[in-house]
Formats: sequence, C-alpha cells, structure tokens
Amino acid sequence: MEFREGLTRLQDLLIHSMAEFGDLILSSLSIAKVEAVVEIGAEYGGMSTLLAKFVNRVEGSLVCIDPCPKPEFLSWVEAEPRVRHDARPSLEALFDIKAADAWLIDGDHNWYTVYNELKAINGICRDQKQPLLIFLHDVGWPCARRDQYYEPSRIPQEYRNVFSFDAGAIPGRSSLVPNSGFRGMGAFAYAVEEGGPRNGVLTAVDDFLREMLANGQEMAFVEIPAVFGLGVLFAMDAPWSEQLANVLFPFHQNSLLARLEENRLLNYLKVIEAQDRS
Repeated sequence: MEFREGLTRLQDLLIHSMAEFGDLILSSLSIAKVEAVVEIGAEYGGMSTLLAKFVNRVEGSLVCIDPCPKPEFLSWVEAEPRVRHDARPSLEALFDIKAADAWLIDGDHNWYTVYNELKAINGICRDQKQPLLIFLHDVGWPCARRDQYYEPSRIPQEYRNVFSFDAGAIPGRSSLVPNSGFRGMGAFAYAVEEGGPRNGVLTAVDDFLREMLANGQEMAFVEIPAVFGLGVLFAMDAPWSEQLANVLFPFHQNSLLARLEENRLLNYLKVIEAQDRS
C-alpha cells in the first residue's frame, strides 16, 4: 500500500497544464495589447486564474468554454466578475462569440474539433478585421498525430478514428498497447493508430495553415516542444507580429527542449510500468 501511494504522489511530478507556459503567454498578450480573451478548456482553472488576473489588470474580459470543468473551477468562477463560463461544447459556443483579441485552445485534442475551432476563430477574426492570435496546447506527443476523445459521440463518424479507452500510447510505437503506456483509464480514448490524415492536433494545424495559405492568408506558427507542446498561431501582418516573433522564435522547435521533453516522458513511463506491475 505504501509503495502504491508513493507512485500516486509521483504522478503529480508530471506537469501537464498549459499554465506552465503562463509567463510566455501573458507576455505575448501584453505585446499584442489584448483585452478580450477566449479560453477553450478550463479543467481545474489553472490557466484560467492567470488569464483572469491579466484581464482584471487591463479591464478586459475572459470567456471560458468547457462543458464539464472540475468543481474547483466552478467554485472559483462565481467570484470573478470579468469571467464568464460557457458550459457548451466549443463548436457550439463559438457560434455566439462575436470578437476576441486572443484565443486559447486546450479542450478536445482531436483533428475534427481543433480544425473546426481554428476555422471558426479565423472566421470571427476576419469578420471583425482582428489579427489572429491563438495558443494551442497538446501540439506535441501523444496528441500531435493521434486523436484523443473525451466524448467520441460528439465527433461525426466519418471524422472519428478507431479508438480505445483502455490501450495506451508509447513513444515510437504507432499502435496503442493494451493496458499499458499513457492512457485515460476510462476518462478519455486514444485513436488506435498514430498518423495518417485527420488524426491529431498538429495535423489539424497543418491542414488549417495549408488552407489559409491557399486563400492568401499568411500566418506564422511557433511550435514549442515542452509540456506536451504549445503552438502559437498569429497573423504575420499584425502590427505586433515582429515583436511577438522575437519573443517566441527562440523556443520554436528548440532541440534542447525537445530532448528534455522526450526524457521526461520516457522517465514517467517507468512510473506507469511500476504501477501496472504492483
């Protein structure tokens, strides 16, 4: 019993929240003179609390979209007058949002949801003639090229990959491994196979960028290979784009960060293996 409790505490060492990028994200929001923010995916509210402090300081607003956040978030948001919680799925809630200066995407990590979130946000920005600025979590392994589903039924069948709630992902292996590796333990499912079309968050970004370029929209994309990967999409013709690029590009596909992330994940897999054996 003591051994298992020790392993459970070790799980807390696997940092996973978008809030780990808080300083970089908030600096970027300041550079872009952001006031109105939309966050997709609140969970416990770790990033939400940082964003709330920011919008309070600039007298702005924050909309948090999450159909099933944790109780800690719901308790917190009631006391935040500049924060509004929208409990609908993102692809429904975005229909009623007219404008925002910056967007954070950290909800359902699958191609269909992220691709359509990006399309909807770009449409809102174009309608308002607002420069695009989007931060996306989980552009790295395991969701870069593999769909994750919290509610598979929300994904139309033709866009939904074969999935499993029980099998797990292991770096370097395309197929999931039964009862092993990184897995949701019933909380979420992974696509059984990695790679291929319409599979994963980074694939959604690639497809979106390809389509935007074909339509004459030039966008910059920064990929930071740490804590499951942060992506930043922004309009190259924005008045603040050069200053933002100078801050972000040193982190873009940084080989040292990538190696540290690889090492972190492989080490944590050893923790999972020990738990599975106990």
